[in-house]
Amino acid sequence: QVNLVESGGGLVQAGGSLRLSCAASGRTFSWYSVGWFRQAPGKERESVGAVSRSGTSTYYTDSVKGRFTISRDDAKNTVYLQMNSLKAEETAVYYCAAGARGSTSYVAVRDYEYDYWGQGTPVTVSS
Repeated sequence: QVNLVESGGGLVQAGGSLRLSCAASGRTFSWYSVGWFRQAPGKERESVGAVSRSGTSTYYTDSVKGRFTISRDDAKNTVYLQMNSLKAEETAVYYCAAGARGSTSYVAVRDYEYDYWGQGTPVTVSS
């Protein structure tokens, strides 16, 4: 069992930055790949990005490439999502998730590949 808690969300102006954190407790966090997802009001949940168990591989959805960065610090059992140049349409609840499928370099993209989810942290980007 892995418990995930997101933090760092809030209100930011368009063009601003936020850093989200996903803190884990329970099993060894380095056993898990970690993904970030978001769900805007009235929309389906979508993948934002993910990092492999080894930390050597990452994935980003096209719309955030070059602006968002995922990193992990297994010593602190934490994965970060640095978000720069935020846009109003990126207002959503952001979730992190952990899963253990695939090799250590495998990056899980789809939500069904993840077994554990946090409660989410809201991000509001004002235009």
